[in-house]
Amino acid sequence: MVKKAVESKVKTVESRAVEFKLRAPEAKRVSLAGNFNNWDANSLVAKKDAKGIWAIRATFTPGKYEYKFVVDGSWINDPSCKDAISNTLGSTNSVLVVR
Repeated sequence: MVKKAVESKVKTVESRAVEFKLRAPEAKRVSLAGNFNNWDANSLVAKKDAKGIWAIRATFTPGKYEYKFVVDGSWINDPSCKDAISNTLGSTNSVLVVR
């Protein structure tokens, strides 16, 4: 009996870094929450520059993601994002598509 070698093909999915920015000079704390981090408002905290621009960088695999900024405890959509989708809370979430 002859055993045949089995070839396996593993497809690597390339991740992409995405930078999110929000102008909120008066804010004390800004974070990013979405379906990519279980809507955890504490896991991705942004840093503020001298001009009041908050920035955070996160890595994503290709797909469609919903998210919001959390500014001093208030959940807001990304004003620079044109795409939004209705959520179960009666508002909308910003949408990010990574290709």
